[in-house]
Amino acid sequence: MFDYSIFEKELNTLKESGLFVNIRTLESAQGAWLKINGKDVLNLCSNNYLGLANNERLKKAAKKAIDDWGVGPGAVRTIAGTMKLHEELEKKLAEFKKVEAVLSLQSGFNANQAVIPSITSSEDAILSDELNHASIIDGVRLSKAKRYVWKHRDVEDLEQKLQQADADGARYKLIITDGVFSMDGDLAPLPEIVEVAERYNAMVMVDDAHGEGVLGSHGRGIVDHFNLHGRVDIEIGTISKAFGVIGGYVAGKKELIEYLKQKARPFLFSSSLSPADVAASIEAVKILEESDELVKKLWDNAKYFKDALKKLGFDTGHSETPITPVMLYDAKVASDFSKKLFEEGIFAQSIGYPTVPKGKARIRVMISAVHTKEDLDFAIEKFAKVGKELKVI
Repeated sequence: MFDYSIFEKELNTLKESGLFVNIRTLESAQGAWLKINGKDVLNLCSNNYLGLANNERLKKAAKKAIDDWGVGPGAVRTIAGTMKLHEELEKKLAEFKKVEAVLSLQSGFNANQAVIPSITSSEDAILSDELNHASIIDGVRLSKAKRYVWKHRDVEDLEQKLQQADADGARYKLIITDGVFSMDGDLAPLPEIVEVAERYNAMVMVDDAHGEGVLGSHGRGIVDHFNLHGRVDIEIGTISKAFGVIGGYVAGKKELIEYLKQKARPFLFSSSLSPADVAASIEAVKILEESDELVKKLWDNAKYFKDALKKLGFDTGHSETPITPVMLYDAKVASDFSKKLFEEGIFAQSIGYPTVPKGKARIRVMISAVHTKEDLDFAIEKFAKVGKELKVI
């Protein structure tokens, strides 16, 4: 019989080093406050940027979809799983993102795995920012293309890698970057990336998971933020963060989307999104099209919280977005900090290796549009208390 003690030893090592992930179970819907272990805690670690995960309009749309379409799609998209709802969502997303076409998928993670191996081969080159999301890294691993990893946000290094790829005889060159880097909250230098890509005849693919609902007009994302419409070849999106539901998508030219419908394995071999998820996603897009009030509130809350933490002496890194990393560096300290915050009524998880590099442990605070100033003041007070107790400020 297999000896499972190898797993037990590794788990003990993780616990001793502060890298063991303590998965807490929510006992209420997503919102500014949650119930965990029978206790009300302020939620500071959800990706529910705009508070749409429990929005009444989205819930109503999902319920109606269940009545009209049932609870499941019944098949993969290419056989019997494409409903009129799916096409409506893709049309709405294409209009929202100002692109020719969109393909919806089961998650943002799946979207990266759908695109990268489908459009590259052993004759091609992939150039990836060293801090790209795990879904990009895994998508690259599934490709047979030659990989070139460029230094984080360093366009000069990217250009050197492009020259190297040309020298190595690459047929196509695909540059991939996160739009917003989820752990640090910094932005990809997308205008500079696009310029160098155009000089070297390379495609640009950006994962906008943390940019949608956050950057650009009405939360249209990083391409809109930098006014680069028509100059970014592929946009990867998620419906699981600011949109408040679940799912992912690919946005770009019609030819790309048609090609992916024939070649992308997550599209071909996994069932489509449920009717309730699709209908709720459509409603989320409608809300953002109608008003940018939630987006503005998100940014106001983020600035208020960041400014307060900086005044207290916390290191919040180089974030340019509502993502607020509270840098503690030591994994054990970060783990202890998170536990003490929870005791004080704050739900904010510690992040350590391998999610971030060793020696870069932190509490990653995710501010939401549904937080009130009173909520934020409560959080600031508790961060100050725990910070002084642990002598990190």
